[in-house]
Amino acid sequence: VSFYDSLEFCQKLSEAVGIEFNLPSEAQWEYACRGIIDPSQYRQLDGIYIYPPFNFGDTITQTLANYNSTRTYQQENIGIHRQQTTEVGYFSANNFGLYDLHGNIWEWCADDWHETYHNAPKDGSIWIDGYDQYSPMRGGSWAAFPFYCRCATRNKVQRSSRSRYNGFRVVYNYKKKGIN
Repeated sequence: VSFYDSLEFCQKLSEAVGIEFNLPSEAQWEYACRGIIDPSQYRQLDGIYIYPPFNFGDTITQTLANYNSTRTYQQENIGIHRQQTTEVGYFSANNFGLYDLHGNIWEWCADDWHETYHNAPKDGSIWIDGYDQYSPMRGGSWAAFPFYCRCATRNKVQRSSRSRYNGFRVVYNYKKKGIN
């Protein structure tokens, strides 16, 4: 699906359900991917936080996510390449109960593309003052090598691009509607 297909789905879902759904911002996507409940365990002595590259730790294997495991990460064993998506729930959820944030499909984010995070919003909101013909995609895919499945990896993709590697997830702000 393209970025525009994803937005159209969010709009139709919002109208059908009566709640505003959106694509996540890059910040929301990465926060959800990391699934960190207690960040204090990642605080270094100098006060800097260093997070692992994956929500399940320092490495990735074919038993943790769907990616092209004919290449390795951290000298893990070579695995199989499934060559297609897997069903949600095939792999374990992260600490937030979310599935498939590493591999399976690249996921569109709502932001405009920015080369760096300089002047990025600090509240996790969608950043839309950049180059609006491109958006970031996150998460890697079933065809991606393990490096591209890391929490922090981002991919610049033209918004009109459609690919069997592209997908999306939706978010809504329940606090915005006054629901607790």
